[in-house]
Amino acid sequence: MLADFRNGGNDGDPVPSRRVDDLRSLVPLPRIWERMARLEARLFEASTSAHGDLTRIAQHLLTAGGKRFRPLLALLAAEFGPASDSRPIEAGVAVELIHLGSLYHDDVIDEADTRRGAASVNANWSNTVAILAGDFLMAKASEVAATHLSQESVRLLATTYAELVEGQTRELGLVDDLDHSIADYEAVIGGKTASLIRTSARLGAMAADADDATVEALSTWAWEVGMVFQIADDALDLVATDDVLGKPAASDIREGTFTMPVLLAAAGPEGDELRSLLAGPRPYPEESIQRAVELVTAGGYVDRALDAGVERLARARQALEPLPAGDAKAVLERLGGYLLERVVAARA
Repeated sequence: MLADFRNGGNDGDPVPSRRVDDLRSLVPLPRIWERMARLEARLFEASTSAHGDLTRIAQHLLTAGGKRFRPLLALLAAEFGPASDSRPIEAGVAVELIHLGSLYHDDVIDEADTRRGAASVNANWSNTVAILAGDFLMAKASEVAATHLSQESVRLLATTYAELVEGQTRELGLVDDLDHSIADYEAVIGGKTASLIRTSARLGAMAADADDATVEALSTWAWEVGMVFQIADDALDLVATDDVLGKPAASDIREGTFTMPVLLAAAGPEGDELRSLLAGPRPYPEESIQRAVELVTAGGYVDRALDAGVERLARARQALEPLPAGDAKAVLERLGGYLLERVVAARA
């Protein structure tokens, strides 16, 4: 199945480290990028504080860049509704602020030193400052939704944030556990990643007054793509370089977080050696980490994880079938494939 996917591709030029500008070839819709430019400006407006230092810290990751994948989904989903006002832009701002705030908190939990190729906020300032800045961004997301969107949107964002926290808590409970199931792993990534990606599309469609059936179709599509997003990201952590990732490679293993390829390897013939390599207290010796990565990759377990992603992409595309044909639908059909193709490109 993965071989079929490799032969198919999406836009013919997969590059693992793409940023927003590089996604233009994948999303050849000028009106979307015009809105994205307005959205970018609104992100800086919405994250501004009366306290100058807080503004600088809260905008640290904004300045560092990023793909803006979630707000892009909000704007694409809005293409399926009749409204043409600025509400989808505000929806994109709200989900990106939630995402950024969660990254600040994640870096504290993970004791990360870098994020997007730059020093993380907790490394640059302190854990306390990072937590406060993350809280500020989360609060600003709610303010944007309450001011410009509906009460249902505010409730949706609150529910989604709870799902993010639940997913992260599940993951913390499974640290250093090589024996938890793939179902446990999927519950983690559903909460910490797919929930917000689903909300991004759902909120964008709602902001454009799409009908209920369309909102549900886009939500289902985005849930599956959100799962693929994390599966691909976890696989990339095992096969890409530090430069591509903007953080140390194999960081999940270093943190005792075992993702789908590692769990599959632990259940296979390589399991005994893998357990012996990762049995000691962290930090693991560098040679143990490299050997563990070698066992997982050489055993074909990254490919097996990508195959699971391909199956989810099929379900995502099926969810789009009732939606009207057009440029936006064609883009959504390509987006999921792009996520997996970047891992294939990193391996090559």
